[in-house]
Amino acid sequence: MIETGREKALTTWRKLMEEPEIRMDAEEQYEELLKLADDFKQDGVINSGDWRELVEEATAFYAHSIEGLEGGT
Repeated sequence: MIETGREKALTTWRKLMEEPEIRMDAEEQYEELLKLADDFKQDGVINSGDWRELVEEATAFYAHSIEGLEGGT
């Protein structure tokens, strides 16, 4: 089966979420996920609905990643 541009973009995005680049902290990963989503939308690879889902997923993932870090102990 041939992957479409949309499917390739979503695969790339999910891979970054699951396997961040070496030395990439949670904030850098979050910013890169948002940038990719913006780029994909701007290039017409994904639509507004896809973009919103990616942003919401990245935000929830980031919030979970930093949960407890701000509380100190």
